[in-house]
Amino acid sequence: MSTSQIAFLKGHGTENDFVIVPDPDNTIDLPVSVVARLCDRRAGIGGDGLLHAVRSAAHPEAQAMAGEAEWFMDYRNADGSIAEMCGNGVRVFAGYLQRAGHAEEGDLAVATRGGVKKVHIAKDGEITVSMGRALLPGDGVTVSLGGRSWDARNVNMGNPHAVAFVEDLAHAGDLLSVPPYSPAAVYPEGVNIEFVVDRGPRHVAMRVHERGSGETRSCGTGACAVAVAAARRDGADPSETGTPVTYTVDLPGGTLVITERPDGEIEMTGPAVIVAEGLIDSAWLETESA
Repeated sequence: MSTSQIAFLKGHGTENDFVIVPDPDNTIDLPVSVVARLCDRRAGIGGDGLLHAVRSAAHPEAQAMAGEAEWFMDYRNADGSIAEMCGNGVRVFAGYLQRAGHAEEGDLAVATRGGVKKVHIAKDGEITVSMGRALLPGDGVTVSLGGRSWDARNVNMGNPHAVAFVEDLAHAGDLLSVPPYSPAAVYPEGVNIEFVVDRGPRHVAMRVHERGSGETRSCGTGACAVAVAAARRDGADPSETGTPVTYTVDLPGGTLVITERPDGEIEMTGPAVIVAEGLIDSAWLETESA
């Protein structure tokens, strides 16, 4: 870890918040322990995750995508672990790139561990991310909490999700720890678990436990997984009907609009807000990296 000061920004997408570390040339070492401390809400800056902004050509995991996307979102969970994708994170990442002069209003490509994501920055500031196609593995799990059990649908959005439709969001408990599910072998690397209730026609509300972060105010890939699971539950499959399906998904931190298209592509639209920017104190870095 370099002892020089490191620039950072703080941003959020429907209150899913992130520490952003600009590092075009991939020169900043961010070990697990430092990422976790940066995301600590009392001892650090605070965030549900960290967005390490690197040019694709400069990162070994993204070099193969450099021809499609100039920038790589090296995403870390709040505990410092590496994650494949974060939907809200991509919107905030795009918002940062626009603020920094690396992107303009219109279309943009962002490299992630879940592949290259197409982004559109609208005039009103809303950002739409093409999230790719959902995979629907046949094996699901049973989630159990407080004496209740629900069958949860297995949806993969580049990261794994288990979607459970419940009668009341309060039934999900405090979501501080991972809700018990079985069989555990379905998700060998852990899973994001969504609890969902209906609000109206093609309108649902959800809470989520994100692996590595606990309950978060919003989860973009989770909202996409929920919309797909709700559509299938409601008998809607755009690949069969040829008609797009749109769901409004309310999260504790705001609202996202999810559209699944006949070709399977899923688009997520919502806000991205950059709250602040500054410098991480070099003495704190030396202490934390010692």
